[in-house]
Amino acid sequence: MQAIVLSTYLEMGTVELRGCSAVELGAGTGLVGIVAALLGAHVTITDRKVALEFLKSNVQANLPPHIRTKAVVKELTWGQNLGSFSPGEFDLILGADIIYLEETFTDLLHTLEYLCSNHSVILLACRIRYERDNNFLAMLERQFTVSRVHYDSEKDIYIYKAQKRNQKEDL
Repeated sequence: MQAIVLSTYLEMGTVELRGCSAVELGAGTGLVGIVAALLGAHVTITDRKVALEFLKSNVQANLPPHIRTKAVVKELTWGQNLGSFSPGEFDLILGADIIYLEETFTDLLHTLEYLCSNHSVILLACRIRYERDNNFLAMLERQFTVSRVHYDSEKDIYIYKAQKRNQKEDL
């Protein structure tokens, strides 16, 4: 559900995706990354090793051949194999329904910090259901400037935008 809300938000055109480099974290089905590729981004769709075959088949099935070259499926376990990525490599970091296990929060924040440059934008779709969800947002706000950019009241899902603190707010 959160992936649908984030994909719909991307389709609204509030973020310029043509030519931008994007990464989807904890992709699951890969919906958000697939939509971003269809909208013109060069996307790295990531998840843990166990999910990669399913992700690859979804990308294959849902992207036309001429767009498939814009989508790469790659293993990423937060806080771990970051060396296979360049620091600050992506313009846009996307995550839907990735804020639910408290034990992953520190690794997720470390991963966001690593992948972000001064011009990167992070978009996270989440439901605020439990205290832990607010705890994550508080942790995020210690490292990033965070704003709520969209709320789907029907589905009770928020989209938060985060950027490194030393950035200009006009992005």
